[in-house]
Amino acid sequence: LLLLTAALGATAAARCPAPCVCDNLRAHVLCLNGSLMAIPDTIPELTKKLDLRGNSFMVIPAGAFLATPYLTHLDLQRCKVERLEEGAFRGLGRLVYLNLASNSIALLYQESLDGLFSLQQLILEGNRIEEIQPGAFGHLGSLTVLDLRANALVYLPDMVFQGLQVLRWLRLSHNALHVLGSEAFAALPALRRLSLDHNELQALPGEALTRLDGATRLDLGHNPITYVAEEALAMASLKHLFLDHASLQDVAPDAFARSPQLRVLDLRENQLQGLPPLAGAGGLARVSLDGNPLLCSCLLRPFHKWLARARVQAEGACAAPPALRGRSLDSLKPLEMRCGRLRPPPSPITPPEQPRAAGSRQCPWGCVCSPDFHHGSCENRDLREIPRDFPGDTRLLDLRRNPFRTVPPDAFTGLKELVSLHLQSCSIRALHPGALRGLESLVYLYLTDNHLSTLEAAAFEGAPQLAYLDLDHNAFTHVPAGAFQLLPNLISLHLQHNAIRELAKGDLAGARGLRWLYLAGNAIRHIAPAALAPTKMLEKLQLEGNHLSEVPTAALWGLPALSELRLSRNPIKHMGDSVFLPVASSLQHLYLDNMGLERISPHAFTGLGPKIRSLYLESNKMSNIPDMSNFTGLEILNLQDVPFHCDCKLLLLHRWINKLNLRVGATCGSPAEARGLKVKLSTTFLTCPGWGRGEAGETNPNKTKAASKPSKKKRSGKSPARGFSKSRA
Repeated sequence: LLLLTAALGATAAARCPAPCVCDNLRAHVLCLNGSLMAIPDTIPELTKKLDLRGNSFMVIPAGAFLATPYLTHLDLQRCKVERLEEGAFRGLGRLVYLNLASNSIALLYQESLDGLFSLQQLILEGNRIEEIQPGAFGHLGSLTVLDLRANALVYLPDMVFQGLQVLRWLRLSHNALHVLGSEAFAALPALRRLSLDHNELQALPGEALTRLDGATRLDLGHNPITYVAEEALAMASLKHLFLDHASLQDVAPDAFARSPQLRVLDLRENQLQGLPPLAGAGGLARVSLDGNPLLCSCLLRPFHKWLARARVQAEGACAAPPALRGRSLDSLKPLEMRCGRLRPPPSPITPPEQPRAAGSRQCPWGCVCSPDFHHGSCENRDLREIPRDFPGDTRLLDLRRNPFRTVPPDAFTGLKELVSLHLQSCSIRALHPGALRGLESLVYLYLTDNHLSTLEAAAFEGAPQLAYLDLDHNAFTHVPAGAFQLLPNLISLHLQHNAIRELAKGDLAGARGLRWLYLAGNAIRHIAPAALAPTKMLEKLQLEGNHLSEVPTAALWGLPALSELRLSRNPIKHMGDSVFLPVASSLQHLYLDNMGLERISPHAFTGLGPKIRSLYLESNKMSNIPDMSNFTGLEILNLQDVPFHCDCKLLLLHRWINKLNLRVGATCGSPAEARGLKVKLSTTFLTCPGWGRGEAGETNPNKTKAASKPSKKKRSGKSPARGFSKSRA
């Protein structure tokens, strides 16, 4: 047995692919922050843990891991993955942990995760997932944690999580959810915690939540919910409810009567002037009301008496009247809560009614209609005209790969509940005025891989809820000016891989709610200073792979929420002073890689600081970089394939990198004796004036005793490096 183990170890060592590191004793393989474009096919077969973070795979093909069937842990964070092909993870029946965070995955298909029947944790945080097709998680019967935070979800269809029989925590925070199917959370019998905070829910989704009999914690904070109606929440096991930082103005007395186990109710930072006695919540122990404009008048006495009678602890303080301002609720006495001349309380806000399903069961010839999922599909049926007579309660309609060529007016009559419409690869050249008329619930429209070169605003008439519009891979030479005037709820606009040459003033008129703008892979040379002015809520701007020769600084003014800017693969050779100043207060992720960048001004990053979490500068040509000593919040810094000149001007960069707890990949390109060495390990700095200062505590096997002595030369007040400040070294 020992001989066999040794032989297997030797074989595994021999097969360890470059530039990976193989730990055969623990069966771990690390291929971190490299330039791998494909999954290595020489990874030892017995590997259990495979870490591929920071590579550039783009696509995970079918059967990518068939050669490593013993994997239990797989980490694919920050690998620029855009697509998971059907069967990508087939053969990984032992895998229990899969991390796909911080990629660019936009859509999960039914077979994307096939074969992972032992998987327990799936992390998809920080992708671009806009839609999940029911059945995508159907093979994950062992999953306990599903993390879908920080994606682009607006809608959850019925039965979308079917198959997750043992799931305990579902994380959907930081999306844009505002439509939930009534059966969206059906078939989750083991769920204990649901995180729906930081979304766009305007009403408490009571019907969808009634399916969660076993859930004990519900996070709904940071949603624009204004009112909680009578018996709005029926969750038999719920103990902790978070409705903080919402827009609550009123709560019905019996709002929580059907959640008898509720113990903690968090209503901090709302717009509540008071509450009625919450008689139905018999088990309540604590109510948090901090940050509300509480009016401690006689109108609050019933609630105050109920708190004492029910022995409920209340946290909060009076905002009015002036005599009681700042007083805590528990310090008040009934006689202090007086009524003078008071305005009548506002009328209760009536929650919006949900549309009723039509329930019709007809289906066009040659198509498939699913009454359980409310889906209709005519994919790849060689249809020349858009079929009609789908059931009136259809919510997802898949018409991909049919040669329609045009979409005529009133093409989708009777589909008032349709939420998602797929028209990819349909040879469409024209979307006629009124084409979407009647689609009053439409949220997603996919027109990828067609031949559209122009659009009129009238084409979107009758679809005011449209939030996601995908026009990638069409024939646009310019952004269709004014086309988005009738789309006040547009959140995400995809115009990637067209032939757009410039972004002009007025192109985005009407897109006032736009958050994510994708323009990669065009031919944009110029962005007018006012081109982005209508998009004041913009959070992500992706411009990689265009023809920009400079940072479009003037166009970035007036974007106070911009957190991600991608300029990769633009021919920007020089970067001047303060080029990111307009977005310095909000920018968190900056992509400047693969540009052929030759020089960065010492003051290029003026204004940027602790908010920056990731900075990509790999594959450029500069030999030095400016001061980044105040980038104290960095989680990712990529300096690979940059030919740093490792002389004394780079000493403080060397010191700074040594103190970072990050893999940065910085390598010397010159002088000749240092070429190929890591900047943090190069010995060329040993002879630099001031080498002895600031080196205490560093472990450097090449540092000689003589070299560690402080220099006796008189030091000037200037730092020897232009970029990095002496105080931070």
